[in-house]
Amino acid sequence: MKDNIFREYDIRGKVPTEINNYVAYKIGLGYGSYLQEFLNQKCCVISYDNRLSSKNLHSSLLKGLLETGIDVIDYGLTTTPMHYYARHVNNLFGVMITASHNPSDENGFKFSFDEFANARGQMVKDLKNYIDNGIFLKGKGKVINKDIKEDYIDYVLNNIKLGKRKIKVVLDPGNGTTTCVVKDIFNKLPLDVVYINDKSDGHFPNHCPDPAIEENLSMLKEKVLEVNADLGVAFDGDGDRIGIVDEKGCMVAIEDYGVIIVRNIIDKVKNKKFLYDAKCSDNFKDEVLKLGGTPVICRTGSSYTQEKVLKENIPFGIQCVGHISINDRLFSTESAMYSSLRLIEVLTKTKQSLSTIVDTIPKYFNTPELKYASKDENKFNVIKDIQKYCDDKGYKYIIIDGLKVIFKDSWAYVRASNTGPNITLRCESKDKNDLDNLLKLFETLINAYNK
Repeated sequence: MKDNIFREYDIRGKVPTEINNYVAYKIGLGYGSYLQEFLNQKCCVISYDNRLSSKNLHSSLLKGLLETGIDVIDYGLTTTPMHYYARHVNNLFGVMITASHNPSDENGFKFSFDEFANARGQMVKDLKNYIDNGIFLKGKGKVINKDIKEDYIDYVLNNIKLGKRKIKVVLDPGNGTTTCVVKDIFNKLPLDVVYINDKSDGHFPNHCPDPAIEENLSMLKEKVLEVNADLGVAFDGDGDRIGIVDEKGCMVAIEDYGVIIVRNIIDKVKNKKFLYDAKCSDNFKDEVLKLGGTPVICRTGSSYTQEKVLKENIPFGIQCVGHISINDRLFSTESAMYSSLRLIEVLTKTKQSLSTIVDTIPKYFNTPELKYASKDENKFNVIKDIQKYCDDKGYKYIIIDGLKVIFKDSWAYVRASNTGPNITLRCESKDKNDLDNLLKLFETLINAYNK
């Protein structure tokens, strides 16, 4: 197995050169043995997304697991949030076969060693070292086939409280895994729903699955305007990320979504901490403070934000890229479908349009998350070089899975991606000219050191 497939929060790579049936089998041997030897687990949960490669990887993973003597509850095709829910209700750890929003020629494995979140950091390294050692348990586990779908549908629907206004929404599952359940949930509610790209035919995806990138929402925007909908929502390939457009076809920033939800729940929750990741606009932090809450910054990465939300019982948290943790009524599973329903719930209880509500939220000037190609073996050194430059200049910064350089009314956040061979940069300022200068400076630094 290639070392580079073991990343900060999961195992991920190209099919079949990096991720293939042999790799899946070895991961099954390693994971099943590790759970039994170190965590005293006798059973685990597995499921997979609807990528073309997922079924074969699932069969090989299962074979490896069973040969270690561990029992397996196999839920088959699920979204990642459904998988999290299955782990939760069974009080077990498990493996989800998915590459999330990555292109269709990639696949991977999200796996857990505790009840809070997927493996992260040292946990992933520990599994890699264990597999490399090549000494696995031998046994004959049994497989139990189950279906979580109906329980999960009830779980979601029982935690939604719609108002009287009937909302028209366009949903774009991107032909991803949410197509296996989205109609079963939304068609049971008093909503007017229009679907696009909703065929679960295994041809994932027929358009870019990352809903956090504005240009990837073009079909959704067009359909919202065509049918005069109140909003549009897109889901990523495995159903744990969200993209939103308002009734005018304009993308709604995740931070704005976050402010809307915090405004709605802050008087209803005891714990008034609200989490945001380091890439989020300061408008979320500033609005939480204005409302009397406590903003909590967290490093980027679903595994880290989910862990913090659950460990500290934080009722709500966001990541700039579209991961949302809603933990006030139910156990957070980062469900894109549930996140969209909570926004719809707010709209059903007001006469205001989504764009009107968004207009009440302060806006700062910022860039999208920009990516710069960089070799995996070099990208972290680039960040160290930029840190040294900031030390020499006396700039204030925090180290939080990268470098967030903080000025009076602006910041720049540069980090090495944990899921791909690139460096990411996002800048923000309350002044447009200052933003342009900040972006120019850090782009120059990245280009200078990224050789």
